[in-house]
Amino acid sequence: MDRRNDNCNFDYMTDSFGRPIPNENNSLTVGSNGPGLIEDVVLIDKMAHFDRERIPERVVHAKGAGAFGFFQSYRCMSDYTMADFLQTPNAKTKVFVRFSTVIGSKGSADTVRDPRGFAVKFYTNQGIYDIVGNDLPVFFIRDAIRFPDVIHSLKPSPDTNLRDPQRFWDFVSLMPEATHMITWLYSDRGTIKDYRHVDGFGVNTYIWVNRRGKRCLIKYHWKTQQGIETIDRFEAEELSGTNPDVAVQNLHNAIASGKFPRWELCVQIMDPDKVECLDFDPLDDTKTWPEDQFPLIPVGMMTLNENPSNFFAQVEQSAFCPANIVPGVEFSADKMLQGRSFSYHDTQRHRLGTNFMQLPINRSISPIDNNQRDGEATYYFNPEPINYSPNSLNNNKPLPYPIPVPPPTEACGFVVRIPIENPSDFKQAGERYESLSDVEKAHLIDNIAVELYKCKDDIVNRTLNSFVKASKEFGYRVLEAVKEYRNQT
Repeated sequence: MDRRNDNCNFDYMTDSFGRPIPNENNSLTVGSNGPGLIEDVVLIDKMAHFDRERIPERVVHAKGAGAFGFFQSYRCMSDYTMADFLQTPNAKTKVFVRFSTVIGSKGSADTVRDPRGFAVKFYTNQGIYDIVGNDLPVFFIRDAIRFPDVIHSLKPSPDTNLRDPQRFWDFVSLMPEATHMITWLYSDRGTIKDYRHVDGFGVNTYIWVNRRGKRCLIKYHWKTQQGIETIDRFEAEELSGTNPDVAVQNLHNAIASGKFPRWELCVQIMDPDKVECLDFDPLDDTKTWPEDQFPLIPVGMMTLNENPSNFFAQVEQSAFCPANIVPGVEFSADKMLQGRSFSYHDTQRHRLGTNFMQLPINRSISPIDNNQRDGEATYYFNPEPINYSPNSLNNNKPLPYPIPVPPPTEACGFVVRIPIENPSDFKQAGERYESLSDVEKAHLIDNIAVELYKCKDDIVNRTLNSFVKASKEFGYRVLEAVKEYRNQT
Protein backbone atom coordinates (compact mmCIF):
# COMPACT_ATOMS: atom_id res chain seq x y z
CA MET A 1 0.00 0.00 0.00
CA ASP A 2 1.52 3.33 -1.08
CA ARG A 3 0.63 5.97 1.53
CA ARG A 4 2.74 8.78 0.03
CA ASN A 5 1.05 12.14 -0.48
CA ASP A 6 -0.34 12.23 -4.00
CA ASN A 7 0.57 15.92 -4.26
CA CYS A 8 4.29 15.27 -3.74
CA ASN A 9 6.81 15.39 -6.54
CA PHE A 10 8.58 12.04 -6.42
CA ASP A 11 11.47 13.16 -8.63
CA TYR A 12 13.47 14.83 -5.86
CA MET A 13 15.31 13.39 -2.87
CA THR A 14 14.05 13.99 0.69
CA ASP A 15 14.89 12.54 4.06
CA SER A 16 12.42 10.41 6.01
CA PHE A 17 10.74 13.55 7.35
CA GLY A 18 10.13 14.95 3.88
CA ARG A 19 12.89 17.57 4.05
CA PRO A 20 14.70 18.28 0.74
CA ILE A 21 18.21 16.82 0.30
CA PRO A 22 20.37 18.66 -2.26
CA ASN A 23 23.34 16.28 -1.88
CA GLU A 24 23.04 12.70 -0.65
CA ASN A 25 26.33 11.46 -2.07
CA ASN A 26 28.72 13.09 0.39
CA SER A 27 28.88 13.32 4.17
CA LEU A 28 29.15 16.69 5.89
CA THR A 29 32.85 17.10 6.79
CA VAL A 30 35.36 19.77 7.78
CA GLY A 31 36.84 20.34 4.33
CA SER A 32 37.09 17.61 1.73
CA ASN A 33 39.36 15.40 3.86
CA GLY A 34 38.31 16.45 7.36
CA PRO A 35 36.32 14.60 10.05
CA GLY A 36 32.57 14.18 9.87
CA LEU A 37 30.12 16.21 11.93
CA ILE A 38 27.42 14.94 14.26
CA GLU A 39 25.16 17.70 12.92
CA ASP A 40 24.97 15.86 9.58
CA VAL A 41 21.27 15.02 9.95
CA VAL A 42 21.15 13.58 6.40
CA LEU A 43 23.84 11.00 7.20
CA ILE A 44 22.35 10.18 10.61
CA ASP A 45 18.82 9.79 9.20
CA LYS A 46 20.07 7.48 6.47
CA MET A 47 22.37 5.35 8.65
CA ALA A 48 20.02 5.14 11.63
CA HIS A 49 17.29 3.77 9.39
CA PHE A 50 19.70 1.36 7.70
CA ASP A 51 20.80 0.05 11.11
CA ARG A 52 17.19 -0.87 11.85
CA GLU A 53 16.11 -2.33 8.51
CA ARG A 54 15.98 -5.85 9.91
CA ILE A 55 13.47 -7.00 12.49
CA PRO A 56 13.80 -10.13 14.65
CA GLU A 57 13.62 -13.23 12.49
CA ARG A 58 10.73 -15.60 13.05
CA VAL A 59 11.79 -18.41 15.38
CA VAL A 60 10.08 -20.81 12.97
CA HIS A 61 8.83 -20.21 9.42
CA ALA A 62 11.57 -17.62 8.84
CA LYS A 63 12.07 -18.34 5.12
CA GLY A 64 9.00 -17.84 3.00
CA ALA A 65 7.13 -16.39 0.07
CA GLY A 66 3.72 -14.77 -0.23
CA ALA A 67 1.02 -13.75 -2.67
CA PHE A 68 -2.37 -12.06 -2.77
CA GLY A 69 -5.51 -13.48 -4.31
CA PHE A 70 -9.12 -14.24 -3.62
CA PHE A 71 -11.28 -17.02 -2.26
CA GLN A 72 -14.61 -17.70 -3.98
CA SER A 73 -17.19 -19.77 -2.16
CA TYR A 74 -19.18 -22.47 -3.93
CA ARG A 75 -22.35 -22.37 -1.85
CA CYS A 76 -23.92 -21.20 1.38
CA MET A 77 -22.52 -23.06 4.41
CA SER A 78 -25.08 -21.66 6.88
CA ASP A 79 -26.11 -25.17 7.94
CA TYR A 80 -22.70 -25.49 9.57
CA THR A 81 -21.34 -22.01 10.30
CA MET A 82 -22.46 -18.39 10.47
CA ALA A 83 -19.03 -17.20 9.23
CA ASP A 84 -19.93 -14.23 7.04
CA PHE A 85 -17.63 -15.06 4.12
CA LEU A 86 -19.21 -18.51 3.72
CA GLN A 87 -22.85 -17.44 3.49
CA THR A 88 -23.21 -16.36 -0.15
CA PRO A 89 -22.52 -18.54 -3.23
CA ASN A 90 -19.77 -17.13 -5.48
CA ALA A 91 -18.85 -14.43 -2.93
CA LYS A 92 -15.22 -13.32 -3.23
CA THR A 93 -12.98 -12.65 -0.24
CA LYS A 94 -9.51 -11.15 -0.55
CA VAL A 95 -6.73 -13.37 0.81
CA PHE A 96 -3.01 -13.24 1.45
CA VAL A 97 -1.06 -16.51 1.62
CA ARG A 98 2.39 -17.10 3.05
CA PHE A 99 4.27 -20.31 2.28
CA SER A 100 7.40 -21.13 4.26
CA THR A 101 9.88 -23.65 5.48
CA VAL A 102 9.73 -24.24 9.23
CA ILE A 103 13.14 -24.86 10.77
CA GLY A 104 15.67 -23.02 8.60
CA SER A 105 16.72 -19.38 8.91
CA LYS A 106 15.89 -16.72 6.31
CA GLY A 107 18.95 -17.72 4.29
CA SER A 108 18.21 -21.45 4.21
CA ALA A 109 17.34 -23.45 1.12
CA ASP A 110 13.75 -24.03 -0.01
CA THR A 111 14.32 -27.72 -0.73
CA VAL A 112 15.53 -29.01 2.65
CA ARG A 113 13.53 -31.73 4.35
CA ASP A 114 11.00 -29.82 6.38
CA PRO A 115 7.27 -29.28 6.78
CA ARG A 116 6.07 -26.25 4.79
CA GLY A 117 3.94 -23.60 6.36
CA PHE A 118 0.67 -22.89 4.52
CA ALA A 119 -0.98 -19.83 6.10
CA VAL A 120 -4.04 -18.11 4.62
CA LYS A 121 -5.32 -14.72 5.77
CA PHE A 122 -8.94 -13.91 4.85
CA TYR A 123 -9.90 -10.21 4.85
CA THR A 124 -13.56 -10.75 5.75
CA ASN A 125 -16.31 -8.22 6.50
CA GLN A 126 -16.22 -9.35 10.13
CA GLY A 127 -12.48 -9.17 10.65
CA ILE A 128 -9.33 -11.13 9.89
CA TYR A 129 -9.61 -14.91 9.74
CA ASP A 130 -6.39 -16.95 9.57
CA ILE A 131 -6.09 -20.63 8.71
CA VAL A 132 -2.52 -21.36 9.78
CA GLY A 133 -1.33 -24.83 8.85
CA ASN A 134 1.24 -26.92 6.99
CA ASP A 135 1.58 -28.90 3.78
CA LEU A 136 1.41 -32.15 5.81
CA PRO A 137 -1.80 -33.22 7.58
CA VAL A 138 -0.28 -34.15 10.96
CA PHE A 139 2.35 -32.86 13.37
CA PHE A 140 5.09 -34.29 15.61
CA ILE A 141 3.31 -33.67 18.90
CA ARG A 142 -0.20 -33.30 20.31
CA ASP A 143 0.40 -30.89 23.20
CA ALA A 144 1.71 -27.33 22.69
CA ILE A 145 3.83 -27.56 25.83
CA ARG A 146 6.17 -29.79 23.80
CA PHE A 147 6.50 -27.35 20.90
CA PRO A 148 9.67 -25.60 22.14
CA ASP A 149 11.24 -29.05 22.65
CA VAL A 150 10.61 -30.41 19.17
CA ILE A 151 11.81 -27.16 17.60
CA HIS A 152 14.93 -27.08 19.81
CA SER A 153 15.72 -30.66 18.74
CA LEU A 154 15.53 -29.65 15.07
CA LYS A 155 17.43 -26.37 15.40
CA PRO A 156 21.25 -26.15 15.51
CA SER A 157 22.89 -27.30 18.72
CA PRO A 158 23.39 -24.36 21.10
CA ASP A 159 27.08 -25.19 21.66
CA THR A 160 28.20 -25.48 18.02
CA ASN A 161 25.35 -23.84 16.10
CA LEU A 162 25.40 -26.89 13.81
CA ARG A 163 22.45 -29.12 12.92
CA ASP A 164 22.83 -32.54 14.53
CA PRO A 165 20.31 -35.19 13.41
CA GLN A 166 21.05 -37.22 16.52
CA ARG A 167 19.38 -34.52 18.63
CA PHE A 168 16.16 -34.85 16.64
CA TRP A 169 16.13 -38.64 16.56
CA ASP A 170 16.81 -38.70 20.30
CA PHE A 171 13.66 -36.62 20.81
CA VAL A 172 11.62 -38.73 18.37
CA SER A 173 12.75 -41.98 19.98
CA LEU A 174 11.31 -40.75 23.27
CA MET A 175 8.08 -39.42 21.72
CA PRO A 176 6.23 -42.31 20.08
CA GLU A 177 3.43 -39.93 19.01
CA ALA A 178 5.85 -38.51 16.40
CA THR A 179 5.89 -41.82 14.47
CA HIS A 180 3.02 -40.87 12.16
CA MET A 181 4.63 -37.53 11.26
CA ILE A 182 7.90 -39.29 10.40
CA THR A 183 6.12 -41.37 7.75
CA TRP A 184 5.06 -38.11 6.08
CA LEU A 185 8.11 -35.91 6.60
CA TYR A 186 10.67 -38.54 5.58
CA SER A 187 8.74 -39.54 2.50
CA ASP A 188 9.26 -37.42 -0.60
CA ARG A 189 6.45 -35.17 0.67
CA GLY A 190 9.16 -33.66 2.88
CA THR A 191 11.21 -32.33 -0.06
CA ILE A 192 9.68 -29.99 -2.63
CA LYS A 193 10.78 -27.27 -5.04
CA ASP A 194 7.51 -25.49 -5.79
CA TYR A 195 4.88 -24.20 -3.39
CA ARG A 196 2.23 -24.40 -6.11
CA HIS A 197 2.38 -28.19 -6.04
CA VAL A 198 1.62 -28.87 -2.38
CA ASP A 199 -1.62 -29.38 -0.51
CA GLY A 200 -2.36 -27.42 2.63
CA PHE A 201 -3.88 -28.60 5.90
CA GLY A 202 -5.23 -26.71 8.90
CA VAL A 203 -3.88 -29.62 11.06
CA ASN A 204 -5.77 -28.31 14.10
CA THR A 205 -9.40 -29.16 14.77
CA TYR A 206 -11.78 -26.21 14.94
CA ILE A 207 -15.47 -25.88 15.74
CA TRP A 208 -18.02 -24.42 13.38
CA VAL A 209 -21.26 -23.10 14.89
CA ASN A 210 -24.37 -22.00 13.01
CA ARG A 211 -26.98 -19.38 13.95
CA ARG A 212 -29.07 -22.01 15.74
CA GLY A 213 -26.14 -22.79 18.02
CA LYS A 214 -25.41 -26.23 16.55
CA ARG A 215 -21.72 -27.07 16.69
CA CYS A 216 -19.59 -29.45 14.65
CA LEU A 217 -15.88 -30.31 14.59
CA ILE A 218 -14.06 -29.47 11.36
CA LYS A 219 -10.68 -29.93 9.69
CA TYR A 220 -9.43 -27.83 6.75
CA HIS A 221 -7.84 -29.16 3.57
CA TRP A 222 -6.41 -27.12 0.68
CA LYS A 223 -6.21 -29.31 -2.43
CA THR A 224 -3.77 -28.06 -5.04
CA GLN A 225 -5.22 -27.85 -8.54
CA GLN A 226 -1.72 -28.04 -10.04
CA GLY A 227 -1.14 -31.57 -8.78
CA ILE A 228 1.26 -32.68 -6.05
CA GLU A 229 4.93 -32.75 -7.07
CA THR A 230 7.87 -33.76 -4.91
CA ILE A 231 11.60 -34.34 -5.38
CA ASP A 232 13.90 -36.93 -3.85
CA ARG A 233 16.59 -36.01 -1.36
CA PHE A 234 19.34 -36.09 -3.99
CA GLU A 235 17.67 -33.44 -6.14
CA ALA A 236 16.83 -31.50 -2.97
CA GLU A 237 20.49 -31.45 -1.95
CA GLU A 238 21.60 -30.41 -5.44
CA LEU A 239 19.10 -27.55 -5.62
CA SER A 240 20.13 -26.39 -2.15
CA GLY A 241 23.44 -25.43 -3.72
CA THR A 242 22.44 -24.38 -7.24
CA ASN A 243 19.12 -22.64 -6.58
CA PRO A 244 18.29 -22.37 -2.87
CA ASP A 245 15.36 -20.00 -3.58
CA VAL A 246 13.71 -22.23 -6.18
CA ALA A 247 10.28 -22.43 -4.50
CA VAL A 248 10.11 -18.68 -3.90
CA GLN A 249 11.21 -18.09 -7.49
CA ASN A 250 8.73 -20.53 -9.03
CA LEU A 251 5.76 -19.01 -7.20
CA HIS A 252 6.71 -15.45 -8.15
CA ASN A 253 7.44 -16.28 -11.79
CA ALA A 254 4.22 -18.23 -12.25
CA ILE A 255 2.05 -15.40 -10.95
CA ALA A 256 4.04 -12.77 -12.89
CA SER A 257 3.44 -14.72 -16.12
CA GLY A 258 -0.30 -15.09 -15.49
CA LYS A 259 -0.23 -18.76 -14.46
CA PHE A 260 -2.28 -18.23 -11.32
CA PRO A 261 -2.17 -21.20 -8.91
CA ARG A 262 -5.39 -22.43 -7.32
CA TRP A 263 -6.37 -24.53 -4.32
CA GLU A 264 -9.80 -25.94 -3.49
CA LEU A 265 -10.81 -25.57 0.14
CA CYS A 266 -12.47 -28.67 1.53
CA VAL A 267 -13.60 -29.46 5.05
CA GLN A 268 -14.17 -32.63 7.00
CA ILE A 269 -17.11 -32.31 9.38
CA MET A 270 -17.68 -34.44 12.46
CA ASP A 271 -20.65 -34.48 14.80
CA PRO A 272 -19.29 -34.19 18.36
CA ASP A 273 -21.45 -37.19 19.31
CA LYS A 274 -19.25 -39.38 17.05
CA VAL A 275 -16.08 -38.74 19.05
CA GLU A 276 -16.67 -41.53 21.57
CA CYS A 277 -17.15 -44.07 18.76
CA LEU A 278 -13.66 -43.58 17.29
CA ASP A 279 -10.50 -45.56 18.05
CA PHE A 280 -8.46 -42.34 18.17
CA ASP A 281 -8.82 -38.83 19.56
CA PRO A 282 -10.00 -36.51 16.72
CA LEU A 283 -8.50 -33.50 18.53
CA ASP A 284 -5.03 -35.08 18.37
CA ASP A 285 -2.78 -33.30 15.84
CA THR A 286 -0.83 -36.50 15.19
CA LYS A 287 -3.95 -38.05 13.63
CA THR A 288 -5.93 -37.70 10.42
CA TRP A 289 -9.65 -38.30 10.08
CA PRO A 290 -10.51 -41.23 7.78
CA GLU A 291 -12.00 -39.78 4.61
CA ASP A 292 -14.31 -42.76 4.11
CA GLN A 293 -16.03 -41.86 7.39
CA PHE A 294 -15.65 -38.07 7.11
CA PRO A 295 -15.53 -37.20 3.41
CA LEU A 296 -14.02 -34.00 2.06
CA ILE A 297 -16.72 -31.41 1.38
CA PRO A 298 -15.70 -28.77 -1.21
CA VAL A 299 -16.30 -25.23 0.08
CA GLY A 300 -14.67 -22.92 -2.46
CA MET A 301 -11.66 -22.11 -4.62
CA MET A 302 -8.66 -19.92 -3.80
CA THR A 303 -6.72 -18.24 -6.61
CA LEU A 304 -3.42 -16.39 -6.15
CA ASN A 305 -3.08 -13.69 -8.80
CA GLU A 306 -0.90 -10.90 -7.39
CA ASN A 307 2.72 -10.83 -6.26
CA PRO A 308 3.72 -8.57 -3.37
CA SER A 309 4.89 -5.11 -4.40
CA ASN A 310 7.23 -4.93 -1.38
CA PHE A 311 8.51 -8.15 0.14
CA PHE A 312 9.39 -6.73 3.54
CA ALA A 313 6.18 -4.76 4.09
CA GLN A 314 3.85 -7.47 2.87
CA VAL A 315 5.55 -10.84 3.39
CA GLU A 316 8.06 -10.27 6.18
CA GLN A 317 5.65 -8.15 8.22
CA SER A 318 2.64 -10.40 7.66
CA ALA A 319 1.47 -11.83 10.96
CA PHE A 320 -0.73 -14.91 11.26
CA CYS A 321 -2.34 -16.53 14.27
CA PRO A 322 -4.79 -19.43 14.75
CA ALA A 323 -6.53 -17.18 17.30
CA ASN A 324 -7.69 -14.88 14.50
CA ILE A 325 -11.18 -16.31 14.16
CA VAL A 326 -14.53 -14.78 13.15
CA PRO A 327 -18.10 -15.33 14.39
CA GLY A 328 -19.12 -18.85 13.38
CA VAL A 329 -15.71 -20.35 14.23
CA GLU A 330 -14.60 -21.47 17.69
CA PHE A 331 -11.66 -23.26 19.28
CA SER A 332 -11.84 -26.93 20.06
CA ALA A 333 -10.01 -28.47 23.02
CA ASP A 334 -7.17 -29.45 20.64
CA LYS A 335 -4.12 -29.05 22.94
CA MET A 336 -1.91 -27.75 20.13
CA LEU A 337 -4.51 -25.20 19.06
CA GLN A 338 -4.96 -23.98 22.62
CA GLY A 339 -1.24 -23.23 22.91
CA ARG A 340 -0.82 -21.83 19.40
CA SER A 341 -3.65 -19.36 19.95
CA PHE A 342 -1.43 -17.65 22.54
CA SER A 343 2.02 -18.23 21.09
CA TYR A 344 1.50 -16.78 17.61
CA HIS A 345 0.17 -13.42 18.78
CA ASP A 346 2.87 -13.29 21.44
CA THR A 347 5.68 -13.80 18.94
CA GLN A 348 4.22 -11.17 16.56
CA ARG A 349 4.17 -8.61 19.36
CA HIS A 350 7.83 -9.40 19.97
CA ARG A 351 8.79 -9.22 16.28
CA LEU A 352 6.65 -6.34 15.09
CA GLY A 353 5.50 -4.44 18.15
CA THR A 354 2.32 -3.95 20.12
CA ASN A 355 0.34 -2.59 17.16
CA PHE A 356 1.39 -5.13 14.52
CA MET A 357 -2.28 -5.58 13.57
CA GLN A 358 -2.33 -1.96 12.36
CA LEU A 359 0.20 -2.66 9.60
CA PRO A 360 -1.56 -2.59 6.22
CA ILE A 361 -0.87 -6.28 5.49
CA ASN A 362 -2.45 -7.30 8.82
CA ARG A 363 -5.19 -4.68 9.11
CA SER A 364 -8.82 -5.69 8.86
CA ILE A 365 -10.91 -4.24 6.02
CA SER A 366 -13.85 -4.02 8.43
CA PRO A 367 -14.08 -1.03 10.82
CA ILE A 368 -12.05 -1.24 14.03
CA ASP A 369 -13.52 0.44 17.11
CA ASN A 370 -12.46 -0.33 20.66
CA ASN A 371 -10.92 1.29 23.74
CA GLN A 372 -7.32 0.35 22.98
CA ARG A 373 -4.98 3.32 22.64
CA ASP A 374 -1.30 4.14 22.22
CA GLY A 375 1.53 1.63 22.41
CA GLU A 376 4.63 1.13 20.28
CA ALA A 377 4.25 2.10 16.61
CA THR A 378 0.69 3.42 16.61
CA TYR A 379 0.00 3.80 12.88
CA TYR A 380 -3.73 4.52 13.09
CA PHE A 381 -5.34 6.29 16.01
CA ASN A 382 -8.87 6.67 17.30
CA PRO A 383 -9.62 10.39 17.90
CA GLU A 384 -12.44 9.58 20.35
CA PRO A 385 -11.27 10.76 23.81
CA ILE A 386 -13.53 8.39 25.74
CA ASN A 387 -11.50 5.18 25.96
CA TYR A 388 -13.28 3.26 28.68
CA SER A 389 -16.47 1.28 29.14
CA PRO A 390 -19.10 1.64 30.49
CA ASN A 391 -19.39 5.37 29.80
CA SER A 392 -22.09 8.02 29.50
CA LEU A 393 -20.00 10.68 27.73
CA ASN A 394 -20.02 8.75 24.43
CA ASN A 395 -23.44 7.06 24.75
CA ASN A 396 -21.67 3.92 26.01
CA LYS A 397 -20.01 3.41 22.61
CA PRO A 398 -18.58 1.26 21.20
CA LEU A 399 -21.71 -0.84 21.63
CA PRO A 400 -21.86 -4.66 21.71
CA TYR A 401 -21.89 -6.10 18.20
CA PRO A 402 -25.41 -7.29 17.22
CA ILE A 403 -24.57 -10.86 16.19
CA PRO A 404 -26.07 -14.10 17.45
CA VAL A 405 -24.37 -15.46 20.56
CA PRO A 406 -24.30 -19.27 20.48
CA PRO A 407 -25.32 -21.14 23.61
CA PRO A 408 -22.40 -21.82 25.97
CA THR A 409 -20.48 -25.06 25.83
CA GLU A 410 -19.98 -27.17 28.93
CA ALA A 411 -16.47 -27.84 30.25
CA CYS A 412 -16.04 -29.92 33.37
CA GLY A 413 -13.44 -32.17 34.94
CA PHE A 414 -10.44 -32.13 37.23
CA VAL A 415 -7.62 -29.68 36.53
CA VAL A 416 -4.71 -32.01 35.71
CA ARG A 417 -1.52 -32.41 33.71
CA ILE A 418 -1.97 -35.85 32.13
CA PRO A 419 -1.76 -37.37 28.63
CA ILE A 420 -4.85 -37.83 26.49
CA GLU A 421 -6.86 -40.98 27.15
CA ASN A 422 -6.50 -42.55 23.70
CA PRO A 423 -3.02 -41.88 22.24
CA SER A 424 -3.06 -44.69 19.61
CA ASP A 425 0.43 -43.66 18.51
CA PHE A 426 1.13 -46.32 15.89
CA LYS A 427 -2.00 -47.44 14.01
CA GLN A 428 -2.22 -44.55 11.55
CA ALA A 429 1.55 -44.54 11.08
CA GLY A 430 1.36 -48.16 9.96
CA GLU A 431 -1.58 -47.46 7.68
CA ARG A 432 0.32 -44.57 6.13
CA TYR A 433 3.35 -46.80 5.48
CA GLU A 434 1.22 -49.54 3.92
CA SER A 435 -0.46 -47.00 1.60
CA LEU A 436 2.85 -46.07 -0.05
CA SER A 437 4.05 -47.53 -3.32
CA ASP A 438 7.19 -49.69 -3.38
CA VAL A 439 9.27 -46.75 -4.60
CA GLU A 440 7.82 -44.44 -1.94
CA LYS A 441 8.54 -47.01 0.77
CA ALA A 442 12.13 -47.36 -0.43
CA HIS A 443 12.62 -43.59 -0.37
CA LEU A 444 11.08 -43.28 3.10
CA ILE A 445 13.32 -46.00 4.52
CA ASP A 446 16.48 -44.61 2.93
CA ASN A 447 15.71 -41.03 4.00
CA ILE A 448 15.39 -42.20 7.60
CA ALA A 449 18.35 -44.57 7.60
CA VAL A 450 20.81 -42.07 6.13
CA GLU A 451 20.40 -40.01 9.31
CA LEU A 452 19.56 -42.67 11.89
CA TYR A 453 22.66 -44.80 11.32
CA LYS A 454 24.83 -42.02 12.76
CA CYS A 455 22.96 -42.08 16.07
CA LYS A 456 23.78 -43.90 19.28
CA ASP A 457 22.48 -47.46 19.54
CA ASP A 458 19.96 -46.71 22.28
CA ILE A 459 18.41 -43.95 20.13
CA VAL A 460 18.30 -46.28 17.12
CA ASN A 461 16.71 -49.08 19.14
CA ARG A 462 14.00 -46.87 20.63
CA THR A 463 13.17 -45.43 17.21
CA LEU A 464 13.03 -48.85 15.56
CA ASN A 465 10.78 -50.10 18.35
CA SER A 466 8.21 -47.43 17.43
CA PHE A 467 8.49 -48.28 13.73
CA VAL A 468 7.94 -52.00 14.40
CA LYS A 469 4.84 -51.20 16.43
CA ALA A 470 3.51 -49.26 13.43
CA SER A 471 4.50 -51.92 10.89
CA LYS A 472 6.87 -54.86 11.32
CA GLU A 473 8.00 -54.53 7.72
CA PHE A 474 8.68 -50.83 8.20
CA GLY A 475 10.80 -51.36 11.31
CA TYR A 476 12.78 -54.29 9.95
CA ARG A 477 13.53 -52.55 6.64
CA VAL A 478 14.81 -49.46 8.43
CA LEU A 479 16.97 -51.71 10.63
CA GLU A 480 18.51 -53.40 7.57
CA ALA A 481 19.12 -50.02 5.91
CA VAL A 482 20.83 -48.72 9.06
CA LYS A 483 23.07 -51.78 9.15
CA GLU A 484 23.97 -51.33 5.47
CA TYR A 485 24.96 -47.68 5.98
CA ARG A 486 27.07 -48.61 9.02
CA ASN A 487 28.84 -51.34 7.05
CA GLN A 488 29.82 -48.77 4.42
CA THR A 489 31.57 -46.54 6.96
